[in-house]
Amino acid sequence: MRAEALKGHLDALLLATLEEGPRHGYAIKEALCEATGGRLDLPTGTIYPALHRLERAGLISGTWSVTAGRRRRTYQLTGSGVAALREARQNWSEFADVISSALRSTPWPITS
Repeated sequence: MRAEALKGHLDALLLATLEEGPRHGYAIKEALCEATGGRLDLPTGTIYPALHRLERAGLISGTWSVTAGRRRRTYQLTGSGVAALREARQNWSEFADVISSALRSTPWPITS
């Protein structure tokens, strides 16, 4: 699946990967890939800018650490991020229900 298809949904997906606890950037990318059976194997050029945007918005917080001589940033949900994820799930559920209903109903009524 292409990153463009995720417009409006990427933030919620990234927030969901942090629900179980803190992760560094690459682990977030891998968790998303694993959770979707490899169907969402997004490039780091998509993931990291979104993480930075979420951090600026106060939905996640990041801290630097050094592991095996390498610096890496670990992210975790903030209280605002938990609330945003809850809202995103509700919005997605409503959206999916509406679209599914529209696609299941055939034929569509004729209007004149």
